[in-house]
Amino acid sequence: MRAAIVHAVKRADWENEAAHWIAWAREPRHDSYHDYGPPFFDGVVPAPGRRTLDLGCGEGRVTRELQRRGHSVIGIDTSPTLVRAAKDAGPGSFVLADAARLPFPDAAFDLVVAYNVLMDLDDLDAGVGEVTRVLEPGGRSALCMLHPIAEAGRFASREPDAPFTIEGNYFEERSYRETFTRDGLTMTFSSTSRPLERYMRAFEHAGLVIEMLREPLAPQAAIEHDAGEARWRRLPNFLFLRLVKRVEA
Repeated sequence: MRAAIVHAVKRADWENEAAHWIAWAREPRHDSYHDYGPPFFDGVVPAPGRRTLDLGCGEGRVTRELQRRGHSVIGIDTSPTLVRAAKDAGPGSFVLADAARLPFPDAAFDLVVAYNVLMDLDDLDAGVGEVTRVLEPGGRSALCMLHPIAEAGRFASREPDAPFTIEGNYFEERSYRETFTRDGLTMTFSSTSRPLERYMRAFEHAGLVIEMLREPLAPQAAIEHDAGEARWRRLPNFLFLRLVKRVEA
């Protein structure tokens, strides 16, 4: 019962923050996506295939980038406001849906992309299971997520050599909210911190095999824009993964 209450609050948080997220995501060079997105799309996302699903599409920026790169994409999100914003931003197919109950048949896609989504899923196992179900055998999933270490603690300051401290228990799964204010924009993120093994077990159970794992350093362009980003050259801020759906013998 307690978990259900936490999940319901988290989903409501993202809908309530939708207008803030649209402004935050669409402000040029305002968000880490503009620094970490290019190496993710260039090095982790496979070439366009038959059909791509953008899981947790938000206001549509990942879908638009995938389209620009030649993918035939469907975007899904649980926030009605974000789905409307994605539709209003340009051509594309966007569906209001829960990641734990995708409205698509088995093997409908050869690629699922989820950019900074897994840590926000209400039900990780159900969401990962649905990714596997809608992938064709041998299909791939390209994932970017906050690194579990980065979520577990914090730097004392934004100085490049600031100490990083984990308070409490890294292995504890906990939901949290964190508010950021930058250049006049404010956004409250509602998410869940989980240890790395928790994600790996979800992949194993669902039948997804790791094909690629990267812990990207802060790009030089990010450091030139904000010297404080250099601290993320000592500790990973994000985790890139490419997974393959097992082909049953």
